[in-house]
Amino acid sequence: MTLWQMNAWELMAAGGPLMYPILLCSVVALTIIFDRIFYFSSLKTDTQQLKQKIFALIKNNDIAEAINSCDTNPSPVARVLKAGTVKFGSSKEEIKEEIEAAGHFEIPKLEKGLSALATVAHISPLLGLLGTVTGICGSFYAIQTKSASLSPVTPGDLAGGIWEALLTTVAGLTVAIPAFVVYNYFAYRINAIVLEMEKAGTELVSLLCQVSETQAAKEKRAPRQEEI
Repeated sequence: MTLWQMNAWELMAAGGPLMYPILLCSVVALTIIFDRIFYFSSLKTDTQQLKQKIFALIKNNDIAEAINSCDTNPSPVARVLKAGTVKFGSSKEEIKEEIEAAGHFEIPKLEKGLSALATVAHISPLLGLLGTVTGICGSFYAIQTKSASLSPVTPGDLAGGIWEALLTTVAGLTVAIPAFVVYNYFAYRINAIVLEMEKAGTELVSLLCQVSETQAAKEKRAPRQEEI
């Protein structure tokens, strides 16, 4: 019977006790992966279209509608835009601080579970290596026991320990490789979203300041026209 013909319980039994923490790592990794997949799927939005809509409303001085549009969009970019838009009329520094605070609040939500996924990717092969060492130790113990009793050592006496050693290595790598690949994919997605938030925040600050200055200039000209 080959490795691929064995069922899960046979593999667990043949791999020894260290197969159980490796199995636990795989459950943790799958839970985090599915959670993050659903989370990132819920954030799908056209950032460029969102910015155009919000910026157009701000230019038309429809701040309430701009805030409402941000509330109806699930993306972190929308929440960053809302944080800045709410401070319309404040100083440039105050708007920047509010946007930065909103961004810092969104990042932990994006990174939720990623440290645990990275931990799984790192410790799974180490658990496999530990299983390899214990399996080889079992083989040498069999040799020592047979030698002490002056009995001949057969390949069957060594096969159990070597089989356990190889199985734990395979199991550890099987968990670690996908976990590491998916971790890097999620890290890429997070970096892209963070860059979008930073870019949107910078553009919003410039727009809000520009609109505020334009309104202030109009208000200054209005009394002079009335006097004339």
